[in-house]
Amino acid sequence: MSEEAARKLAAARARLALDRPFLGALCLHLPARPHSGVRTIATDARAIHYNPAFIAALSFAETQFVLAHEALHCALGHLHRGRHRARRRWDLACDLAVNQLLADDGMATPRGALVDPRYRGMSAEEIYAVLEDVPGGETLDEHRFGAPADAWRHDPQAGAGDEAFAAVHRDGLDELGAGAGRGDALQARWQDRLAAAAHEAAAAGRLGAAFAACAGRLVQPRLPWRALLARFLMAVARDDYSFERPSRRAAHALLPGLRSAGVDLVLALDTSGSIAPQALREFADEVDRLKGQIHARITLLACDEALAPEGPWRFEAWERLELPAALAGGGGTRFTPVFDWVDARGARPDALVYFTDAQGEFPPREPAYPVLWVVKGGAPVPWGERVQLN
Repeated sequence: MSEEAARKLAAARARLALDRPFLGALCLHLPARPHSGVRTIATDARAIHYNPAFIAALSFAETQFVLAHEALHCALGHLHRGRHRARRRWDLACDLAVNQLLADDGMATPRGALVDPRYRGMSAEEIYAVLEDVPGGETLDEHRFGAPADAWRHDPQAGAGDEAFAAVHRDGLDELGAGAGRGDALQARWQDRLAAAAHEAAAAGRLGAAFAACAGRLVQPRLPWRALLARFLMAVARDDYSFERPSRRAAHALLPGLRSAGVDLVLALDTSGSIAPQALREFADEVDRLKGQIHARITLLACDEALAPEGPWRFEAWERLELPAALAGGGGTRFTPVFDWVDARGARPDALVYFTDAQGEFPPREPAYPVLWVVKGGAPVPWGERVQLN
Protein backbone atom coordinates (compact mmCIF):
# COMPACT_ATOMS: atom_id res chain seq x y z
CA MET A 1 0.00 0.00 0.00
CA SER A 2 2.85 2.40 0.81
CA GLU A 3 4.38 2.07 -2.67
CA GLU A 4 0.97 2.48 -4.31
CA ALA A 5 0.29 5.68 -2.32
CA ALA A 6 3.73 7.05 -3.21
CA ARG A 7 3.11 6.44 -6.93
CA LYS A 8 -0.31 8.09 -6.73
CA LEU A 9 1.13 11.17 -5.00
CA ALA A 10 3.95 11.45 -7.54
CA ALA A 11 1.52 11.21 -10.44
CA ALA A 12 -0.88 13.71 -8.86
CA ARG A 13 1.96 16.16 -8.30
CA ALA A 14 3.09 15.84 -11.91
CA ARG A 15 -0.45 16.36 -13.18
CA LEU A 16 -0.85 19.47 -11.02
CA ALA A 17 2.31 20.92 -12.55
CA LEU A 18 0.81 20.47 -16.02
CA ASP A 19 -2.82 21.42 -15.39
CA ARG A 20 -2.42 24.01 -12.63
CA PRO A 21 1.12 25.38 -12.80
CA PHE A 22 0.66 27.76 -9.86
CA LEU A 23 -0.32 24.97 -7.46
CA GLY A 24 2.07 22.50 -9.07
CA ALA A 25 5.04 24.82 -8.58
CA LEU A 26 4.23 25.15 -4.88
CA CYS A 27 3.86 21.38 -4.44
CA LEU A 28 7.32 20.79 -5.90
CA HIS A 29 8.85 22.26 -2.73
CA LEU A 30 7.24 19.60 -0.53
CA PRO A 31 8.60 16.04 -0.67
CA ALA A 32 5.94 13.51 0.37
CA ARG A 33 6.90 11.05 3.09
CA PRO A 34 4.82 8.24 4.59
CA HIS A 35 4.53 8.45 8.35
CA SER A 36 2.94 6.01 10.76
CA GLY A 37 1.97 8.75 13.23
CA VAL A 38 -0.24 10.74 10.86
CA ARG A 39 -4.01 10.20 10.74
CA THR A 40 -4.53 11.63 7.24
CA ILE A 41 -1.97 14.06 5.83
CA ALA A 42 0.06 16.89 7.37
CA THR A 43 2.82 19.37 6.70
CA ASP A 44 5.43 21.28 8.67
CA ALA A 45 6.25 23.52 5.64
CA ARG A 46 9.31 21.39 4.87
CA ALA A 47 7.59 18.20 3.69
CA ILE A 48 4.23 16.49 3.40
CA HIS A 49 3.71 13.57 5.77
CA TYR A 50 0.90 11.18 4.95
CA ASN A 51 -0.85 8.02 6.00
CA PRO A 52 -0.68 5.61 3.01
CA ALA A 53 -4.13 4.20 3.81
CA PHE A 54 -5.64 7.68 3.64
CA ILE A 55 -4.06 8.38 0.24
CA ALA A 56 -5.10 4.97 -1.10
CA ALA A 57 -8.76 5.72 -0.27
CA LEU A 58 -8.77 8.96 -2.28
CA SER A 59 -9.55 9.31 -5.96
CA PHE A 60 -6.81 10.70 -8.19
CA ALA A 61 -8.53 14.11 -8.35
CA GLU A 62 -8.93 14.15 -4.56
CA THR A 63 -5.24 13.35 -4.20
CA GLN A 64 -4.44 16.44 -6.23
CA PHE A 65 -6.71 18.42 -3.93
CA VAL A 66 -4.96 17.34 -0.72
CA LEU A 67 -1.51 18.06 -2.20
CA ALA A 68 -2.62 21.55 -3.21
CA HIS A 69 -4.28 21.97 0.19
CA GLU A 70 -0.98 21.36 2.01
CA ALA A 71 1.00 23.57 -0.36
CA LEU A 72 -1.42 26.48 0.11
CA HIS A 73 -1.21 26.25 3.89
CA CYS A 74 2.54 26.79 3.52
CA ALA A 75 2.41 29.45 0.82
CA LEU A 76 -0.29 31.48 2.58
CA GLY A 77 1.68 31.50 5.83
CA HIS A 78 -0.94 29.68 7.89
CA LEU A 79 1.80 27.97 9.83
CA HIS A 80 3.02 31.32 11.16
CA ARG A 81 0.03 33.65 11.16
CA GLY A 82 -1.96 31.97 13.94
CA ARG A 83 0.07 33.60 16.71
CA HIS A 84 -2.10 34.07 19.82
CA ARG A 85 -5.32 32.73 18.30
CA ALA A 86 -7.24 29.74 19.68
CA ARG A 87 -5.74 26.72 17.95
CA ARG A 88 -8.84 24.78 16.87
CA ARG A 89 -10.68 27.87 15.67
CA TRP A 90 -7.60 28.97 13.72
CA ASP A 91 -7.18 25.51 12.15
CA LEU A 92 -10.80 25.52 10.99
CA ALA A 93 -10.46 29.05 9.58
CA CYS A 94 -7.36 28.04 7.62
CA ASP A 95 -9.08 25.01 6.12
CA LEU A 96 -12.16 27.03 5.16
CA ALA A 97 -9.97 29.61 3.41
CA VAL A 98 -7.91 27.03 1.49
CA ASN A 99 -10.74 24.67 0.59
CA GLN A 100 -12.90 27.45 -0.84
CA LEU A 101 -10.03 28.62 -3.06
CA LEU A 102 -9.54 25.11 -4.41
CA ALA A 103 -13.25 24.44 -4.83
CA ASP A 104 -13.66 27.72 -6.74
CA ASP A 105 -10.79 26.59 -8.99
CA GLY A 106 -12.80 23.53 -9.93
CA MET A 107 -10.90 20.92 -7.94
CA ALA A 108 -12.60 17.80 -6.59
CA THR A 109 -13.31 18.25 -2.88
CA PRO A 110 -12.76 15.15 -0.73
CA ARG A 111 -15.61 14.00 1.47
CA GLY A 112 -15.55 15.74 4.82
CA ALA A 113 -13.57 18.77 3.65
CA LEU A 114 -14.91 22.01 5.15
CA VAL A 115 -16.29 24.28 2.42
CA ASP A 116 -18.64 27.20 3.02
CA PRO A 117 -19.30 29.76 0.25
CA ARG A 118 -20.09 32.39 2.90
CA TYR A 119 -16.36 32.72 3.44
CA ARG A 120 -15.43 33.07 -0.22
CA GLY A 121 -12.69 35.65 -0.75
CA MET A 122 -11.88 35.95 2.95
CA SER A 123 -8.51 35.40 4.57
CA ALA A 124 -8.05 33.00 7.48
CA GLU A 125 -7.93 35.97 9.88
CA GLU A 126 -11.20 37.35 8.53
CA ILE A 127 -12.87 33.94 8.77
CA TYR A 128 -11.53 33.44 12.30
CA ALA A 129 -13.14 36.71 13.43
CA VAL A 130 -16.63 35.73 12.27
CA LEU A 131 -16.48 31.93 12.38
CA GLU A 132 -19.55 30.32 13.81
CA ASP A 133 -19.23 27.19 15.90
CA VAL A 134 -18.61 24.09 13.77
CA PRO A 135 -19.87 21.19 15.91
CA GLY A 136 -17.75 18.15 15.23
CA GLY A 137 -15.99 19.91 12.36
CA GLU A 138 -12.60 18.47 11.52
CA THR A 139 -9.81 19.79 9.38
CA LEU A 140 -8.95 17.78 6.29
CA ASP A 141 -5.35 17.44 7.42
CA GLU A 142 -3.37 17.55 10.64
CA HIS A 143 -1.94 20.99 11.24
CA ARG A 144 1.50 20.35 12.64
CA PHE A 145 2.21 24.05 12.46
CA GLY A 146 5.43 24.85 14.25
CA ALA A 147 6.37 21.22 14.92
CA PRO A 148 10.16 20.76 15.07
CA ALA A 149 11.63 19.01 12.07
CA ASP A 150 13.02 16.21 14.24
CA ALA A 151 9.47 15.12 15.04
CA TRP A 152 9.07 13.95 11.42
CA ARG A 153 12.35 12.14 10.79
CA HIS A 154 13.46 8.54 10.75
CA ASP A 155 10.06 6.98 10.29
CA PRO A 156 10.51 3.34 9.24
CA GLN A 157 7.92 3.79 6.45
CA ALA A 158 9.98 6.49 4.68
CA GLY A 159 11.31 5.33 1.34
CA ALA A 160 14.57 6.04 -0.47
CA GLY A 161 12.72 7.69 -3.33
CA ASP A 162 11.25 10.28 -0.99
CA GLU A 163 14.67 11.08 0.45
CA ALA A 164 16.06 11.53 -3.08
CA PHE A 165 13.26 13.97 -3.89
CA ALA A 166 13.95 15.85 -0.66
CA ALA A 167 17.64 16.12 -1.48
CA VAL A 168 16.89 17.69 -4.87
CA HIS A 169 14.42 20.18 -3.40
CA ARG A 170 16.22 20.89 -0.14
CA ASP A 171 15.98 24.55 0.80
CA GLY A 172 18.67 24.70 3.47
CA LEU A 173 16.11 25.28 6.20
CA ASP A 174 14.92 21.79 7.04
CA GLU A 175 17.79 21.27 9.49
CA LEU A 176 16.99 24.49 11.34
CA GLY A 177 13.95 23.35 13.24
CA ALA A 178 11.24 25.83 14.17
CA GLY A 179 13.04 27.87 16.83
CA ALA A 180 12.62 31.58 17.38
CA GLY A 181 13.58 33.53 14.30
CA ARG A 182 14.04 30.44 12.18
CA GLY A 183 10.34 30.20 11.46
CA ASP A 184 10.57 33.72 10.09
CA ALA A 185 13.21 32.58 7.60
CA LEU A 186 11.01 29.70 6.47
CA GLN A 187 8.04 32.02 6.14
CA ALA A 188 10.09 34.42 4.01
CA ARG A 189 11.19 31.52 1.80
CA TRP A 190 7.59 30.50 1.22
CA GLN A 191 6.62 34.07 0.42
CA ASP A 192 9.33 34.08 -2.25
CA ARG A 193 8.00 30.79 -3.61
CA LEU A 194 4.46 32.16 -3.71
CA ALA A 195 5.64 35.25 -5.60
CA ALA A 196 7.62 33.19 -8.11
CA ALA A 197 4.80 30.69 -8.71
CA ALA A 198 2.23 33.46 -9.18
CA HIS A 199 4.49 35.39 -11.53
CA GLU A 200 5.23 32.38 -13.74
CA ALA A 201 1.60 31.27 -13.88
CA ALA A 202 0.40 34.79 -14.64
CA ALA A 203 2.98 35.19 -17.41
CA ALA A 204 1.63 32.00 -18.98
CA GLY A 205 -1.97 33.16 -18.56
CA ARG A 206 -2.66 30.27 -16.17
CA LEU A 207 -3.28 32.08 -12.87
CA GLY A 208 -6.92 32.04 -11.77
CA ALA A 209 -8.55 35.21 -10.50
CA ALA A 210 -9.01 33.90 -6.95
CA PHE A 211 -5.37 32.89 -6.65
CA ALA A 212 -4.22 36.16 -8.24
CA ALA A 213 -6.17 38.19 -5.68
CA CYS A 214 -4.91 36.03 -2.82
CA ALA A 215 -1.29 36.27 -3.94
CA GLY A 216 -1.65 39.99 -4.50
CA ARG A 217 -2.68 40.50 -0.89
CA LEU A 218 0.19 38.49 0.52
CA VAL A 219 3.10 39.10 -1.82
CA GLN A 220 3.98 42.69 -1.10
CA PRO A 221 7.02 44.42 -2.51
CA ARG A 222 10.07 43.86 -0.33
CA LEU A 223 11.04 47.52 -0.60
CA PRO A 224 9.89 49.63 2.38
CA TRP A 225 6.77 51.68 1.73
CA ARG A 226 8.79 54.87 1.98
CA ALA A 227 10.98 53.81 -0.94
CA LEU A 228 7.93 52.87 -3.03
CA LEU A 229 6.22 56.15 -2.22
CA ALA A 230 9.36 58.03 -3.27
CA ARG A 231 9.57 56.05 -6.51
CA PHE A 232 5.94 56.85 -7.36
CA LEU A 233 6.33 60.57 -6.67
CA MET A 234 9.61 60.81 -8.59
CA ALA A 235 7.94 59.15 -11.58
CA VAL A 236 5.07 61.64 -11.41
CA ALA A 237 7.49 64.56 -11.17
CA ARG A 238 9.77 63.39 -13.97
CA ASP A 239 10.43 66.38 -16.19
CA ASP A 240 8.74 66.09 -19.55
CA TYR A 241 9.83 67.30 -22.93
CA SER A 242 8.21 70.25 -24.66
CA PHE A 243 8.31 71.06 -28.37
CA GLU A 244 7.12 74.62 -27.89
CA ARG A 245 8.67 77.02 -30.41
CA PRO A 246 11.62 78.85 -28.82
CA SER A 247 11.78 82.61 -28.63
CA ARG A 248 13.21 84.63 -31.53
CA ARG A 249 16.41 85.12 -29.57
CA ALA A 250 16.99 81.36 -29.36
CA ALA A 251 18.26 79.05 -32.07
CA HIS A 252 16.09 78.49 -35.13
CA ALA A 253 16.01 74.70 -34.74
CA LEU A 254 12.94 73.22 -33.04
CA LEU A 255 14.45 70.89 -30.43
CA PRO A 256 12.85 69.21 -27.43
CA GLY A 257 13.46 71.04 -24.19
CA LEU A 258 12.86 70.12 -20.57
CA ARG A 259 10.06 71.76 -18.70
CA SER A 260 9.12 71.54 -15.04
CA ALA A 261 6.53 73.71 -13.37
CA GLY A 262 6.22 71.72 -10.14
CA VAL A 263 3.82 68.96 -9.19
CA ASP A 264 0.20 69.40 -8.16
CA LEU A 265 -0.35 66.62 -5.62
CA VAL A 266 -3.57 65.80 -3.74
CA LEU A 267 -2.99 64.00 -0.45
CA ALA A 268 -6.00 62.26 1.15
CA LEU A 269 -6.09 60.83 4.68
CA ASP A 270 -8.56 58.21 5.90
CA THR A 271 -9.80 59.51 9.26
CA SER A 272 -12.46 56.85 9.85
CA GLY A 273 -10.74 55.73 13.04
CA SER A 274 -9.06 52.60 11.67
CA ILE A 275 -5.76 54.47 11.20
CA ALA A 276 -3.87 55.48 14.34
CA PRO A 277 -2.94 59.17 14.62
CA GLN A 278 0.74 58.24 14.93
CA ALA A 279 0.60 56.42 11.57
CA LEU A 280 -0.99 59.48 9.97
CA ARG A 281 1.77 61.71 11.33
CA GLU A 282 4.52 59.38 10.10
CA PHE A 283 2.98 59.28 6.65
CA ALA A 284 2.62 63.06 6.50
CA ASP A 285 6.23 63.50 7.64
CA GLU A 286 7.44 61.25 4.83
CA VAL A 287 5.46 63.16 2.20
CA ASP A 288 6.83 66.40 3.66
CA ARG A 289 10.37 65.07 3.29
CA LEU A 290 9.79 64.20 -0.36
CA LYS A 291 7.73 67.13 -1.58
CA GLY A 292 10.63 69.57 -1.62
CA GLN A 293 12.63 67.27 -3.88
CA ILE A 294 9.89 67.22 -6.51
CA HIS A 295 8.65 70.82 -6.04
CA ALA A 296 5.20 69.59 -5.06
CA ARG A 297 2.27 71.75 -4.05
CA ILE A 298 0.14 69.75 -1.64
CA THR A 299 -3.61 69.89 -1.25
CA LEU A 300 -4.51 67.94 1.89
CA LEU A 301 -7.95 66.40 2.35
CA ALA A 302 -9.28 64.42 5.32
CA CYS A 303 -12.22 62.09 4.86
CA ASP A 304 -14.15 59.39 6.68
CA GLU A 305 -17.59 59.04 5.09
CA ALA A 306 -17.51 62.74 4.20
CA LEU A 307 -14.80 65.35 3.73
CA ALA A 308 -13.64 67.17 6.86
CA PRO A 309 -15.35 70.58 6.72
CA GLU A 310 -12.20 72.37 7.87
CA GLY A 311 -10.30 71.36 4.74
CA PRO A 312 -8.75 71.49 2.29
CA TRP A 313 -5.36 72.59 3.55
CA ARG A 314 -2.71 73.74 1.05
CA PHE A 315 1.07 73.73 1.33
CA GLU A 316 3.65 75.04 -1.08
CA ALA A 317 6.83 73.10 -1.77
CA TRP A 318 8.82 75.23 0.70
CA GLU A 319 6.22 75.08 3.50
CA ARG A 320 6.25 72.40 6.16
CA LEU A 321 3.39 69.92 5.81
CA GLU A 322 1.74 69.74 9.21
CA LEU A 323 -1.46 67.94 10.06
CA PRO A 324 -4.25 69.99 11.60
CA ALA A 325 -4.32 69.86 15.38
CA ALA A 326 -7.59 67.91 15.42
CA LEU A 327 -8.74 65.94 12.41
CA ALA A 328 -12.47 65.29 12.43
CA GLY A 329 -13.48 61.72 11.69
CA GLY A 330 -14.35 58.41 13.24
CA GLY A 331 -17.35 57.55 11.06
CA GLY A 332 -17.61 55.10 8.18
CA THR A 333 -15.25 54.97 5.22
CA ARG A 334 -16.02 56.33 1.76
CA PHE A 335 -13.38 57.31 -0.78
CA THR A 336 -15.83 58.80 -3.29
CA PRO A 337 -16.00 62.29 -1.68
CA VAL A 338 -12.29 62.89 -2.29
CA PHE A 339 -12.53 62.06 -5.99
CA ASP A 340 -15.77 64.05 -6.33
CA TRP A 341 -13.98 67.07 -4.84
CA VAL A 342 -11.14 66.71 -7.36
CA ASP A 343 -13.63 66.49 -10.23
CA ALA A 344 -15.51 69.56 -9.00
CA ARG A 345 -12.31 71.55 -8.80
CA GLY A 346 -12.02 71.37 -12.58
CA ALA A 347 -8.22 71.03 -12.67
CA ARG A 348 -6.69 67.58 -12.89
CA PRO A 349 -3.90 66.94 -10.35
CA ASP A 350 -0.64 65.30 -11.37
CA ALA A 351 -1.38 62.53 -8.86
CA LEU A 352 -3.46 61.62 -5.83
CA VAL A 353 -2.04 59.70 -2.86
CA TYR A 354 -4.55 58.14 -0.43
CA PHE A 355 -3.49 56.81 3.00
CA THR A 356 -6.07 54.26 4.20
CA ASP A 357 -6.87 50.69 5.21
CA ALA A 358 -8.76 50.34 1.88
CA GLN A 359 -11.93 49.13 3.57
CA GLY A 360 -14.64 51.40 2.25
CA GLU A 361 -16.68 52.54 -0.74
CA PHE A 362 -14.60 53.14 -3.89
CA PRO A 363 -15.67 55.23 -6.87
CA PRO A 364 -16.98 53.02 -9.68
CA ARG A 365 -14.45 54.27 -12.23
CA GLU A 366 -10.72 54.92 -12.18
CA PRO A 367 -9.86 58.60 -12.71
CA ALA A 368 -7.68 59.87 -15.54
CA TYR A 369 -4.80 60.82 -13.22
CA PRO A 370 -2.41 58.49 -11.31
CA VAL A 371 -3.59 57.25 -7.92
CA LEU A 372 -1.42 55.63 -5.24
CA TRP A 373 -3.01 53.85 -2.29
CA VAL A 374 -0.76 53.48 0.76
CA VAL A 375 -2.59 50.70 2.58
CA LYS A 376 -2.46 49.67 6.22
CA GLY A 377 -3.68 46.08 6.36
CA GLY A 378 -4.32 43.48 3.69
CA ALA A 379 -7.36 44.83 1.84
CA PRO A 380 -7.10 45.07 -1.98
CA VAL A 381 -7.89 48.10 -4.14
CA PRO A 382 -9.90 47.93 -7.40
CA TRP A 383 -7.56 50.17 -9.41
CA GLY A 384 -4.55 52.42 -9.06
CA GLU A 385 -1.18 51.47 -7.62
CA ARG A 386 -1.06 49.88 -4.18
CA VAL A 387 1.77 50.13 -1.63
CA GLN A 388 1.65 48.05 1.53
CA LEU A 389 2.42 49.88 4.76
CA ASN A 390 5.11 47.54 6.09
